Amino acid sequence: MDRMSLPRRSRLLAALPLLLAAPLLLAALAGCTGSHAVDQGVSGSNGYVSGDALLTFVPVGHRHAVHGISGTLIDGGHFDLGQWKGKVVVVNFWGQWCAPCQAEADGLEKVYEDNKANGVEFLGIDVRDDPASGRAFEREHHITYPSIDDPSNLLALRFAGLTPNATPTTVVLDRSGRIAARQSGEILYTQLRDLVAHLLAEPA
Repeated sequence: MDRMSLPRRSRLLAALPLLLAAPLLLAALAGCTGSHAVDQGVSGSNGYVSGDALLTFVPVGHRHAVHGISGTLIDGGHFDLGQWKGKVVVVNFWGQWCAPCQAEADGLEKVYEDNKANGVEFLGIDVRDDPASGRAFEREHHITYPSIDDPSNLLALRFAGLTPNATPTTVVLDRSGRIAARQSGEILYTQLRDLVAHLLAEPA
């Protein structure tokens, strides 16, 4: 026999909708973070959550190689990352719809121009986009390095261990094709400049 007083029972019944809604609210909040975060409230950004600005550097003995990075370039033609074996490679995941991608674009191009003669290559991976918009973005920012068209963002899954978890994300590979660093979110010109210089200074 339930001995709970009627006033107390009434208060619990009144609070029941809030108690039931709490797990749903927590689940919704949890859905805005994590490795494949999607923010349903971000208009015009394809649902991506910006990065946490965290730069992760991997010591030489703990790096993992990346394989199978190939596809169609946004200006046509086929590309295979294997052709750059023995070079330091900067891979930037971007989209023309992404404000931080626009902010970092000029710095990326400058680091590329300053280092391409030293054995450094840059590859863009254009995600959640269409080739025409990607080409317009490259013209606006005078980007001269190639970009693969990857509208489904499937190539990110090949970066085992440090999968890109935001747009933009920049991954730097050492001369052995292994992941040496990942910047989640916008990367500053000085950060990328110093990171490339460090990788170039490592023994071949």
